[in-house]
Amino acid sequence: MPRDPGPPPAKKFKPGSVFFRFDKNKPGMLLPRKENAASPIDVQRKQLPIYQAKPQLLSQLRTLHSAILIGETGSGKTTQIPQYLYEAGIGRQGLIAVTQPRRVAAISLAGRVAEEKRTQLGKLVGYTVRFEDVTSAETKLKFMTDGMLLREAIGDPLLLRYTVVVLDEAHERTVHTDVLFGVVKTAQRRRRELSKVPLKVIVMSATMDVDLFSEYFNKSPVLYLEGRQHPIQIYYTKQPQSDYLHAALVTIFQIHQEAPPSHDILVFMTGQEEIEALARTCRDIAKHLPDSCGPMAVVPLYASLPPLQQLRVFQPAPKGCRKIILSTNIAETLLSTISRIKVYATPGMVKAKRFNPASGLEVLAQRVSKAQAWQRAGRAGREDSGCCYRLYTEEEFDGLVPMTVPEIQRCNLAGVMLQLMALGIPDVMNFDFMSKPSPEAVHSAVEHLELLGAVERKDGQVQLTALGRKMASFPLEPRYAKTILLSPDYSCSVKILSIVSLLSVHTVPYNPPARREEVAGRPQEISSEGDHMTLLIYRAFKKVSGNKSECRENFVNSRNMSLVKEQAQLKDICLKIDASELSLHFQMEIGGLRRSLANGMFLNADEQQRRASCMPDGTHLALDTHQSAVLIHPKPAFVNYNELLHDRCLMRAECLVDAESQVDAAPQY
Repeated sequence: MPRDPGPPPAKKFKPGSVFFRFDKNKPGMLLPRKENAASPIDVQRKQLPIYQAKPQLLSQLRTLHSAILIGETGSGKTTQIPQYLYEAGIGRQGLIAVTQPRRVAAISLAGRVAEEKRTQLGKLVGYTVRFEDVTSAETKLKFMTDGMLLREAIGDPLLLRYTVVVLDEAHERTVHTDVLFGVVKTAQRRRRELSKVPLKVIVMSATMDVDLFSEYFNKSPVLYLEGRQHPIQIYYTKQPQSDYLHAALVTIFQIHQEAPPSHDILVFMTGQEEIEALARTCRDIAKHLPDSCGPMAVVPLYASLPPLQQLRVFQPAPKGCRKIILSTNIAETLLSTISRIKVYATPGMVKAKRFNPASGLEVLAQRVSKAQAWQRAGRAGREDSGCCYRLYTEEEFDGLVPMTVPEIQRCNLAGVMLQLMALGIPDVMNFDFMSKPSPEAVHSAVEHLELLGAVERKDGQVQLTALGRKMASFPLEPRYAKTILLSPDYSCSVKILSIVSLLSVHTVPYNPPARREEVAGRPQEISSEGDHMTLLIYRAFKKVSGNKSECRENFVNSRNMSLVKEQAQLKDICLKIDASELSLHFQMEIGGLRRSLANGMFLNADEQQRRASCMPDGTHLALDTHQSAVLIHPKPAFVNYNELLHDRCLMRAECLVDAESQVDAAPQY
């Protein structure tokens, strides 16, 4: 097969950039971090590549207001930079915030740093993610998702609690990250103008468009950390692969037969369903392999796995056994290097939502960018030379886009616009985005909010309404926030809070392909009112989530059911907004519950007798029901649905509704 010559040469360093080159003969460069019980944590920290650059880094960061830090995955920048700053007294006047795009990363990193600082999690080191706050008055190093820091900025636009904000994994460019860039940049400027305590901003990543980031953050200098890179052999397929799942399966067993048992394999897939299907197939085939091939341990890894199960990827396989890790792109930015990974395979696909404002359709799977492909390949060369199998042709690789399209340019902006207006941004249409979304997407989002009653137009300006300001208080999509706020009118607040919290886990209902013929014979506990009402019944299974057989018989995903968070945080927000008006009712009437849901979800309505739904642009689109839906047979006349997936226009999570409720919810629509 043709082989790739390797990544393109590094850019020439701009004036003002600092480049820290590590000596390959130094111990810190040759010893990757390993979880060794015999080795004290402080010794492990000194073995990290970044340790050699500590004096120079602190000297630079002490004087700079903003800095762009580029360092290879595994160099230790994420865990060590906050500690270096705190230990050196930089930013001790307030909190040091470290943002992560993913909640699992924020939680894991906080736990690791707390262990390194020998402190209880929640004291000196803490974290804040959606539905969970593990901090105290003692907390100085605070790990959090970028969305949570953005929510704090609504009440404190200058972020006065913080003296340092570290924006980590900036290359992922999630929608919250891009908005946070603008908010932090504005807070930094305003604090300087008002003679407040300065805000230091550090942007970190392994790969990014440094010119774009440096220019956006007022031409900030770039600090480069160069780690050791072992040679990686790149392989491509000779022909395009129509079925990348089959290609991945064949590649796994070809490598398993030929590579030494000490070479573990990392395979990138797009999502949980693919990973679980491939894992089952691998385990079934492995049972029938000859003894000469040796055993294999298949370990899945995706964001919704419980933390204890995620940690299995770091545990070494038994002697003579090969570990096969099937992962989403979460493995691109893991807390620490997974040992023994020397072979990596990828179909070149990633699950990333791309929203069409005209149709409301979300397409999930798409091709990776070249930058993402190179970052993935680096996972195979962390400890020794490795191999990378790209399950597509070299010509297909050459046709990939150079950088990943930022999420802000491919998502529904309704929530973003609501947050910006709650932040007091005077002109949301011209907010200082690093990469501006299309005018069509912005206008579509504002129209969406206008229909929900969250905004109104006055004198040519878009302003928040009283309802919209309350909606912005929730860490939820605007439609769910409105549903909660109007639920007291139908005496169903507690049940609505349960439904909304359950919707945070997308795959609570489980309809395995091998049992589709059993759908018609589902147990009576499944609600005929739709998926939303069935979620209330699933709520009871949380107490018995360990009983896998009972969950399986009732088509409940026992693994994900254990992840469902309590709605206490949402209840607290409700009471803070208006404790006198928003009482929490315990009596429920199904019709009222459906009408309450219609208040927030009337934009997602489908008249299934006509097999078509009116889209935001006024056109009609033929829709079908997702195979996991309760209402797949028989199909009712009218439904509300949560989202549209893929080009086949599949509706996921439906709720039975009547036409009158739709009209009452939004007569103008």
